Amino acid sequence: MNVYDKCPVLENNSFKMRLIEERDTDDLLCVYSDKFALPFFNSDNCHGTNFYCAVREHMADSIKYWLIEYHEYRGFVRFTIVDKKEGKAVGTIEMFRREAEDFYNDCGILRLDLGSRWEKTEVIYDILALVTEPFFEWFGCSKIATKAPVYAVDRIEALKKAGYVKSDEPLIGHDKKIAYFDYWVIQKRI
Repeated sequence: MNVYDKCPVLENNSFKMRLIEERDTDDLLCVYSDKFALPFFNSDNCHGTNFYCAVREHMADSIKYWLIEYHEYRGFVRFTIVDKKEGKAVGTIEMFRREAEDFYNDCGILRLDLGSRWEKTEVIYDILALVTEPFFEWFGCSKIATKAPVYAVDRIEALKKAGYVKSDEPLIGHDKKIAYFDYWVIQKRI
């Protein structure tokens, strides 16, 4: 199965994850305009973008770009996270397989952006438990890494509970000059 030919849907009792859609614009504007959520977004290696979006048009443009990256360039998959109880999008999760000349070669990079109301240990763990194993299969990587700065206390607790381990290795940027830190890694179980 190739995740870029047909994007699968994942769900558990709390969340449904599917390919992002333009109809998610209004819900995701609430997430990406949330100043309390902004410090948890991972924009490493994203050409200076921080993903803060306070205008609907900018959110719609971001979604169009993410869909182009998926359909045309096969660069990454951006999933919408739908809270089934509330019936609305509460964040996104991006995943792609990275090929590089550093520790993060053959590594899936997972970017999890949630509204601040959902930045809680149990929510993040529930999401990680849902995606980790399928992502290994779909993206064909030997490990998955995600960022959690030291102040992301709930996120770090969820990562530990899910089996991720703090890495001391920097992720080296595209330009080979910038080193990014605060990554947590889980190895594929054999």
